[in-house]
Amino acid sequence: MKVYCSTNTLLKACLNTIEGNKKWGKAIADKVRLRITEFEAASSLGDISKLPPARCHELSNNRAGQLSVVLNRNMRLIFMPKHDPVPTLPSGGLDWSRVTEILILEVIDYHG
Repeated sequence: MKVYCSTNTLLKACLNTIEGNKKWGKAIADKVRLRITEFEAASSLGDISKLPPARCHELSNNRAGQLSVVLNRNMRLIFMPKHDPVPTLPSGGLDWSRVTEILILEVIDYHG
């Protein structure tokens, strides 16, 4: 898949070890780079595991249309499909097998 970042600052933190370590600490920065490597190796979002450790899942409520993967117990990498229109199934749900580009929005603990 192709991976994009929503801001240049986020892009630098995701790709540059020093910047990522400064922003999130080494453990989270390493996980961010690992997840990006997994995304880039996948043909589509359908290849990304919904089971641990990545546990890719769709979000709801104020984050509808976004997805996340686990970085640690609380931290998540938040992203969305970078398609217009977003590929959907006949039932209306996201067609993970046709998502081939994503936009990383943030790395955050949205649990509070």
